[in-house]
Amino acid sequence: MEALLTHIEWKNDEAVIYGKRIITKRKVAWYGEKAFPYTYSKTTKLALPFTKELLEIQTAVELETGETFNSCLLNLYHSGEEGMGWHSDAEKELKKNGAIASLSFGAERKFVFKHKETAETVSVMLEHGSLLVMKDDTQTNWLHRLPPAKRIIQPRINLTFRTIHPEKHPSI
Repeated sequence: MEALLTHIEWKNDEAVIYGKRIITKRKVAWYGEKAFPYTYSKTTKLALPFTKELLEIQTAVELETGETFNSCLLNLYHSGEEGMGWHSDAEKELKKNGAIASLSFGAERKFVFKHKETAETVSVMLEHGSLLVMKDDTQTNWLHRLPPAKRIIQPRINLTFRTIHPEKHPSI
């Protein structure tokens, strides 16, 4: 976790919500095998080259999951006051029904899924070192969120390994 805090180029996230540009407290970083552009919340990021630490973690995650990944979106939540609203990761750049491996470091946090049709919810506690894999039609059928938890004062880093579809960026 210390290496990630030190060696990652963290930046406050930006989003356009109802036409208004918002700067979040949460910090993010976008890394990849190539300079993949990635657009979400109407903002585009260009991937930085994987660091030594990210490559080591990527290898371990791929061995554990049996999946392959070419990019990683990192989130730094300074405390439980910072969270993420309901969403699904269905951006056009991502491989359709591809796996997303979510690796957590630091504070334990609740992660919640909500079915898009039935509104059924499922909660999972993500502790330090936990690996959650979302794949197949998860993003099609479910929303997910990281609700705020004001009593948590420790930071949490979340690495979400993803696959950018190569055909979406043939020139890279």
